[in-house]
Amino acid sequence: MNSTSNQQLVRGTWLQFGLWLLAIVPLFIGVWAFFAPYHFYEIFPLPGRHWISILGPYNEHLVRDYGANNLGFGVLLTAAAVLLERHIIQVALVSWLAFAVPHFIYHLTQTRHFSLFDNVTQLSSLGFVVLLPIVLLSFVVTQNK
Repeated sequence: MNSTSNQQLVRGTWLQFGLWLLAIVPLFIGVWAFFAPYHFYEIFPLPGRHWISILGPYNEHLVRDYGANNLGFGVLLTAAAVLLERHIIQVALVSWLAFAVPHFIYHLTQTRHFSLFDNVTQLSSLGFVVLLPIVLLSFVVTQNK
């Protein structure tokens, strides 16, 4: 195996790992929010943290829709991880970014509601799911070069 093939294999492995990592997040959140919307609203991300309930009144329809949206993204990202087809990966990652970037920006404007710990944790996790697909897209773009 030559150096170029080895580099492509390593990039492909990291790409697949990153796609699986990215897919797990919306699948977990989607199942939780869709099937147990009030529980999700009350305790997300962990008991005692209240990242959602602090922002306004409970709306079952909105929480279930958020869960369904995350399930859809989770399925798309899972398909990208399984199929490893360049165009599907690109569409999945760009679609995810179309959701994740505005979501991150919104939370940047809501810091007054949260403690320093919750702000750091929340913004770091949301920033991670913006940064990771950008890195993965760079793997896809440079994969055949």
